[in-house]
Amino acid sequence: MTRKFAIAMLLVAGMALVGCGSSSQNGGNVNGNWTAALQDANGIPVFAFTTNLAATGNGSAVTVSNLNFTTNSCSFSAATETASFVLSGNFNGSVTGSFQLAIASGGSSNDTLTLTGKVNGNTISGTWTVTGTTNCAANGTFTMTKV
Repeated sequence: MTRKFAIAMLLVAGMALVGCGSSSQNGGNVNGNWTAALQDANGIPVFAFTTNLAATGNGSAVTVSNLNFTTNSCSFSAATETASFVLSGNFNGSVTGSFQLAIASGGSSNDTLTLTGKVNGNTISGTWTVTGTTNCAANGTFTMTKV
C-alpha cells in the first residue's frame, strides 16, 4: 500500500511540475509592453511605436495604454486606441490567436491606423492600413514584439 501511495504522489507531483514548471516570457497572455515596426508594401519602415497591452476580464478586449509613436509620420499624438483579440493556446504558455488594433488620430485629419494580425507567443504580425483625409493613406505589414 505504501509503495502505491508513493507512486501516486510522484505522478501527482510530476503532473504539477509539467503544468506549472514550464515558463515563457509572455506568461501565456498578451499582457505587457510591446514594440511595433510597420513597413509599407515595399518593405520601407513607415511607423514605429511602443505600447502596453492588457487583456480585460472577458478575454477578448484589450486595454491599450502608454501608446508612444517613435516616428514622426502622420499625427497620432492625441490618438484613441481600441484593441481586441481572440485567444487560444495550450498549457505550456503558448499563446496564439487573432488580433486587431485601431488607432484613431486625435487631430482634424481623421486618420485611422488599423492593424490586423495573428498572435503567436511573444510576436504579433500581420497587415496594417491607414485611412483618412490626409496623404497618410498607406498599407503594409507589421511585427509587434513583446519586450
